[in-house]
Amino acid sequence: MKIKPGAIERVVVSLLFAVSLTSSDMANSQTPKNFAQARREFKTFYEQSMRKHGIVGSSFMLIHDGQVIAQEFFGLADQEKQQPVDEDTIYHWASITKTFTCVAIMQLRDRGLLKLDDPIIKYLPELGAVHNPFGDMSQITIRHLLTHSAGFRAPTWPWGGDKDWHPHEPQYWSQLVAMMPYTEILFKPGSKFSYSNPGIIFLGRVIELITKDDYEVYIDKNIFKPLEMYRAYFDTTPQHLLKHRSHSYYLKEGKLTPARFDVDTGVTVSNGGLNAPLPDMVKYINFLMGDVKRQPIFDQVLKPSSLEEMFQPQIAIDPGSVIEPEGQNRKDAMALTFFIEDNFGQHFIGHSGSQNGFISHFYIRPDTRTAYIIAFNTHAMPTDKDSSQDTRRLDREIKDHLFQRIFPLFVPRQGT
Repeated sequence: MKIKPGAIERVVVSLLFAVSLTSSDMANSQTPKNFAQARREFKTFYEQSMRKHGIVGSSFMLIHDGQVIAQEFFGLADQEKQQPVDEDTIYHWASITKTFTCVAIMQLRDRGLLKLDDPIIKYLPELGAVHNPFGDMSQITIRHLLTHSAGFRAPTWPWGGDKDWHPHEPQYWSQLVAMMPYTEILFKPGSKFSYSNPGIIFLGRVIELITKDDYEVYIDKNIFKPLEMYRAYFDTTPQHLLKHRSHSYYLKEGKLTPARFDVDTGVTVSNGGLNAPLPDMVKYINFLMGDVKRQPIFDQVLKPSSLEEMFQPQIAIDPGSVIEPEGQNRKDAMALTFFIEDNFGQHFIGHSGSQNGFISHFYIRPDTRTAYIIAFNTHAMPTDKDSSQDTRRLDREIKDHLFQRIFPLFVPRQGT
């Protein structure tokens, strides 16, 4: 019998997957008795939802006390190659990159190299060319940028464009500088939350100017390496990891269109250039939760008090409350780059990402040391004619299911 090349390797990987799923569940004695049933229900819900919304490929991991206690993989990383999603599949994490930028800024603050309330023009005098009808540009601080309250517009480019020769994002700092005289502050800095990509890009530039390292090099040396995120990288994929890189897709009116493969985010890298497989992202989430087993290593990245400071609410999002299903009272706030969500009687810290067909998010519930991360390689876009397939709606449905049916199973720790 002739065996196709790679067939044995695929079987071995499948068997290792099965073993890892079983052993991780058995090894974790902290999971509640009714978790197994809730997990089976989620698995069914997850798979049905992926099919319903036309998702090509997706990955999910649930973490408790530093261990992955459940994981799901669905569909294909590359439809043309019929390459299945697995534990090694690399996704683009888009705006989740912003949280790494915040960690880097806090590192520099702790070393005495900057202050959060420093004016941004102290480091980027080019911003003096921006029109600010609310006062002087020296009133805008690093903290304003970290909390999306500086008043800058949301997108990097202030216009659209879908030509093949259009760059995915600005490639050079000089391009952003050229736009500054045509940029206006939209509201009084510090007065409200308004999501802004340019603000985080400015912080990436500050990191480079202070450290004399490229942003990518600084993050690799000071965050990736200490956390052993050896398969995390920015922008185009290293050759040895290319076989694991997921493609991405747009789905509209039943038509599936491949997005650009392996894009370069250029000068916006600090805002959305991160790529990594889920196991590397789990290492990052464990760092954010403060895994006690690796605390000495984590402290080298950022001291616990600074980590906690990043999670303190700074400004309300949509002031007031939104009444969620089942009568729950939801309140959202912006911390230092991280989103704070009080929902279904629980407190969460998280962030999401969406770019070039990839959509993702993670949430942490600190008091139970429980978290999850999920990624989709398909952006299904609803239309007036057909709203049945919508990745953003799917994203919310997954979150609500987990918030209501999984997270409440875990008991809060004393003193958290």
